[in-house]
Amino acid sequence: MTATPTISRESLKPLPWTRADGAPVEWRVSDGLTPYEDAVRFMEQRAEAIAAGQAREQIWLLEHPPIYTAGTSAKDADLVDARFPVFKTGRGGQYTYHGPGQRVAYVMLDLTQRRRDVRAFVAALEAWLIATLAEFNVTGARREDRVGVWTARPDKAPGLLGQPAEDKIAAIGVRIRRWVTLHGIALNVEPDLAHFSGIVPCGIASAHYGVTSLVDLGLPIVMEDVDAALRREFEAIFGAVVKI
Repeated sequence: MTATPTISRESLKPLPWTRADGAPVEWRVSDGLTPYEDAVRFMEQRAEAIAAGQAREQIWLLEHPPIYTAGTSAKDADLVDARFPVFKTGRGGQYTYHGPGQRVAYVMLDLTQRRRDVRAFVAALEAWLIATLAEFNVTGARREDRVGVWTARPDKAPGLLGQPAEDKIAAIGVRIRRWVTLHGIALNVEPDLAHFSGIVPCGIASAHYGVTSLVDLGLPIVMEDVDAALRREFEAIFGAVVKI
């Protein structure tokens, strides 16, 4: 199902990130659960091939079995309960969870062919997620002091100083090597939210900041609908894709 958005998508989009030559990006979707080690191995090999001009750019959509990953800024104290395998990774950020019901999109793009601006690239990923959420009438927002994409939770208690409650619905973590991007985004569709309790997600422990998903927000959306929305909004920002 796809709801009619009530949020103007045009107000969310950054400057286009399309390639000057118009070459399409491969759009790959994997069924089942992909082991994290296999995904990282492929992604690193593909990024090297892209940098060498030997392969096309690729967006790879998948799900992982339950795992925790530690970014380059991860703190040991933020791993509360290592109930799942823990992987150290070269992406930015701190601890995050991946698991069934979460749509991970690995983004392998050549910024030399687009824009060599890492900060603006992260903003473009945020805009991609926010526009995707808007297709389901979910208002996502970026925050200067917190990474990822957040949504307001007026049904939850505010902070001690009256700060409004917000939940994180999508994570972003990237790495740039030879101006080719690795890692990417993770959007919570229907993961087991209890699994996030084994870590302090992205180092944010405040009680009025939590984690949510589309299904947790009362939206019975299936992964295929999310994939279709991600593809539409990706093309609006980054250009055409070709499914493989």
